[in-house]
Amino acid sequence: MKKVSIFWFRRDLRIEDNAGLFQALSEKDPVLPLFIFDTNILDRLPSKKDGRVEFIHQSITQLNKAIGGHLCVKYGNPIDIFKELLNEWDVARIYTNHDYERYGLDRDATISSLAKEKRVEFKTFKDQVVFEKDEVLSGAGTPYTVFTPYSRKWKALLAGIVLPNYPSSTSTNYISETFSIPSLTDIGFQPSGLHFPQAIVADELIKSYAQDRDFPAKPGTSRLSVHLRFGTVSIRSLVRQVLGKSEVWLNELIWRDFYFNILHHFPHISDRHSFRKEYDRMNWRNNEEEFKAWCEGKTGYPIVDAGMRELNATGFMHNRVRMIVASFLVKHLLIDWRWGEAYFAEKLLDFDFAANNGGWQWAAGSGCDAAPYFRVFNPTLQTQKFDQSLAYIKKWVPELQELTYPTPIVNHEFARGRVLAAYKEALGK
Repeated sequence: MKKVSIFWFRRDLRIEDNAGLFQALSEKDPVLPLFIFDTNILDRLPSKKDGRVEFIHQSITQLNKAIGGHLCVKYGNPIDIFKELLNEWDVARIYTNHDYERYGLDRDATISSLAKEKRVEFKTFKDQVVFEKDEVLSGAGTPYTVFTPYSRKWKALLAGIVLPNYPSSTSTNYISETFSIPSLTDIGFQPSGLHFPQAIVADELIKSYAQDRDFPAKPGTSRLSVHLRFGTVSIRSLVRQVLGKSEVWLNELIWRDFYFNILHHFPHISDRHSFRKEYDRMNWRNNEEEFKAWCEGKTGYPIVDAGMRELNATGFMHNRVRMIVASFLVKHLLIDWRWGEAYFAEKLLDFDFAANNGGWQWAAGSGCDAAPYFRVFNPTLQTQKFDQSLAYIKKWVPELQELTYPTPIVNHEFARGRVLAAYKEALGK
């Protein structure tokens, strides 16, 4: 039996500029490209119309065409599947790109041990971030917990290197076998009806990003987050595209690396603890009816309701609005940020644990480089600043001027006083 190497696609669903794929294709042995629909993940999803699964399915269908039909797609527990593959094929090496979340790290450790028993190398590479782990540290050798100094060091390091561009799309060193891909219904899911944005960003948008990004009615953001989440675009290609054009847009990419950095150095956040552990003493109200109203976009605060309805309808929410709705849940309703984090995890097409956790803890004041606990967004002022003409709100809350629209669920000044008292009590201020 001829030896092969396996390349395992995960959060890197592309052949262009793919670090691990390039390494695999550079070896003499032909490559068996593999994707696994992981039942450990899929079985936990509450909806069989999950847009992320549909996006992945579309992406691997395109990926399979790009590599001539050679993509082997499996459905099941990755550990069981690798046991089968290691018996079925004469595997020399398994290649993949790094994962950073706890489940992925544990899964990879198990498969690495399994491969070692079979005398198969298990090799992983950095691909979904620019800098990782201990690559961006302070002068004292400690991890940064504040974004601004982290970003300065990140940019200084970038200036000192040539960002690699892996020519992984030029090789055809794949096995000769072709495979059929199971349909979406074969794996137990159905079309979501959601629209998926293109994996490109125009230079004009990058150049106007700083001026337009905070206004949700404008097409001022790239909508690339779902593509970054599943690696259908290369982070390195985006950095190369943006350099010299928009420092603000570049900073958004650096925030992504920053949150991966926090996840690596402070793994207690994986257990749903506050980054600043003293914030776990908060006495939340956790009113289920009010949470339901927030989820459904029926709080009586138009900018909040518009954001939640956009999320529920599209799987996306504008970043400025994400901050407003998160602040509202935590500080107006005194509901545990973890409830909102979990709801976003269920609904967002671009859900990524590190960024989602970081964003929610920022809003709650419990995270690294967080908004201070006493900063409470006023939804009315936010509307006046960022949706003054109500164009965004009217799109998602068409009944705004009608009697059917609910009255505000809570008075802003009352809510502000209540949450500040709760924080002070919990933190001993």
